[in-house]
Amino acid sequence: TLDPLACCILPTGTPLAAALHVARTGCRRAERRVVTLAAQLDTTIPANAIEYLNRLGDLLFVLARSANRRAAVADDPWVAT
Repeated sequence: TLDPLACCILPTGTPLAAALHVARTGCRRAERRVVTLAAQLDTTIPANAIEYLNRLGDLLFVLARSANRRAAVADDPWVAT
């Protein structure tokens, strides 16, 4: 039920959406750190672990947009300054 994205959006909106965006950024940070740790330890991380973190971040983004839509809050487009 979400409109397709035509531009980048800012992580704003309802308190629920904001909390989901914060969770998403934590998830993305964890994804980067797992990859970095694997490189530092010269080991292989199972591909599905990285994929899981990536898809979880995607899900949290969609849930944040959905929370805003349910509250009738429009996406806030990012505008380059």
